[in-house]
Amino acid sequence: MARSTTDSFFRGLRAASTAAAIVWGSSVGHAASLDVTGIEKGSDLYDAVLGGSLLREQTAEDATPSTQELLAAAQADYARLLAVLYDQGYFAPVIKITVDGVDVSSIAPVSPPKQINKAVINIQPGKKFSFAKAEITPVAPGTELPEGFAVGQPARLGILKDTVAKAITGWRDQGHAKAALTDQQLTARAPDSTISATLRLDPGPRLRFGELTVKGESAVRRNRINKIAGLPTGQVYSQEQLDLAATRLRRTGAFSSVAMIEADQITAPDILPITAQIADAPQRRFGFGAELSSLEGLSVSSYWMHRNLLGGAENLRVEGEISGIGGSSGGTDYRLSTRFERPATFNADTNFYAFAEIEQLDEEFYFSRQFDIEAGIERIASAERTYTSGVGLRTAETRDAFGTQNYTLLTLPLTAEHDYRDNRLDAKDGFYAKASVTPFLAISGSANGVRSYVDLRGYKTFGTTRPVTFALRGQLGSVYGPTLSQSPADYLFYSGGGGSVRGQPYQTLGVDLGGGETVGGRSFVGLSAEARVAVRDKIGLVAFIDAGYIGSEQFFDGSGRWHSGAGLGLRYATGIGPIRVDFAVPTSGPETDENFQVYIGIGQSF
Repeated sequence: MARSTTDSFFRGLRAASTAAAIVWGSSVGHAASLDVTGIEKGSDLYDAVLGGSLLREQTAEDATPSTQELLAAAQADYARLLAVLYDQGYFAPVIKITVDGVDVSSIAPVSPPKQINKAVINIQPGKKFSFAKAEITPVAPGTELPEGFAVGQPARLGILKDTVAKAITGWRDQGHAKAALTDQQLTARAPDSTISATLRLDPGPRLRFGELTVKGESAVRRNRINKIAGLPTGQVYSQEQLDLAATRLRRTGAFSSVAMIEADQITAPDILPITAQIADAPQRRFGFGAELSSLEGLSVSSYWMHRNLLGGAENLRVEGEISGIGGSSGGTDYRLSTRFERPATFNADTNFYAFAEIEQLDEEFYFSRQFDIEAGIERIASAERTYTSGVGLRTAETRDAFGTQNYTLLTLPLTAEHDYRDNRLDAKDGFYAKASVTPFLAISGSANGVRSYVDLRGYKTFGTTRPVTFALRGQLGSVYGPTLSQSPADYLFYSGGGGSVRGQPYQTLGVDLGGGETVGGRSFVGLSAEARVAVRDKIGLVAFIDAGYIGSEQFFDGSGRWHSGAGLGLRYATGIGPIRVDFAVPTSGPETDENFQVYIGIGQSF
């Protein structure tokens, strides 16, 4: 039986499969083949038909459906494929589906054949329809409608849906939260293959936000939920502000789900009540991590956190790390820290933080033991931009080629972070930039100065079948003010290892004082480039080259020393980021005793 459309636009979409799923009447099936005829194989239309077909799923290599399931899929495909063809601009198609030469519409669902070997979908799409009329009114000022919604353009169902959605969004962006489609006149003319579309909208009144009501059991106090959400009660409705309120609640980590629900009815003349439907996340959480390097050894870390310490979505995180286990570049390092964060302390987008940290670093060229305390504010300007400022106190004991140094510093750290990556653990496109400037005032044992550090990363992916991602990274560091011998040893820069130049031993490049003595530099440059190739769905290969520079000068002037490394890597995608294995060798720079390095971790190298 063949089916075709008429002048009515949606008649075919009302068709539905009537196949019954009667288990006792089914027989065990086997792999059946599927042919699609009538349209060019490999065309966009061909791929769209395959993507929308249930028969395609039931005839896959690993599928073993019963004959009743195959028949049900075939009969359901009439409506599904008709919708696909409408979306592609074909409004007068003829569809015929057969199994072993028999039209599926003539087979009773309760008595399917004992065996099905071959299914055929034959489609005669006819001519592609175009718009003879494309009109939607009224449209909010400044609204950009799809270019495809115009006379002479292909009349695709998706274009119509997108046009309505953008027109409604245009009104909602100007405060008309109840804007809706009220009338549609869609007329298809088969003789000239055209569609006339006339759409009417009702913007409704311009509304203002009402009070936020919270639904759901939560250990977070109601007044704090309202404070964190920061919904601008009394101001003109904005979808952006509504989405932002939900984002603010989610980023606290205290809630497993957040939904902002608009009331069906407005109150007073122009008030739209909003309800926040929330559910708490588990208040406590712990985790661990590990990274292995052939030279630097094993690093293990663990943390414990509380997401609602005082009932106001405050976050407390305690973290510890031991690194350099079994390594040959220095001794074992230790770190223990705790950090407290209170969201919406001054306003909805400004958080308070405080942390304390004890750390011991036993490196090849220096030793340090330090204690830091710091407090400050974090300003979240947008989902991509964050700024922090604080005041801290650092006291430390360090030993390097210049001797033992005890110092106490008052620090004023400032940080700006812009993150426009599509995925933080495995970026394919976008860029990342972080700049930190830390002025320090010497209370004892050092001199006043400024430490700065900049980290820039960019990503671009080409291709779809086997995509290749090019990743670039540039780092720049400087210590300004104290002389090299006066500078805090743990503020100086070294190069080499997994975080800077792979293939080079960890922190082996510094300032050569002669006589086998080396210290860190006041200036640092790091450059990295990677080509990441996806060879399978979860497996990727990486080729990379890194270079690093260390100089005694305050700012880079080229008088220091460079070294470099290169290698190949393997990536295996997981739900928490790719597992990374890198093999690297030194390619330039001072001679080293090590000529081969292996790095294992989770997430891309940068």
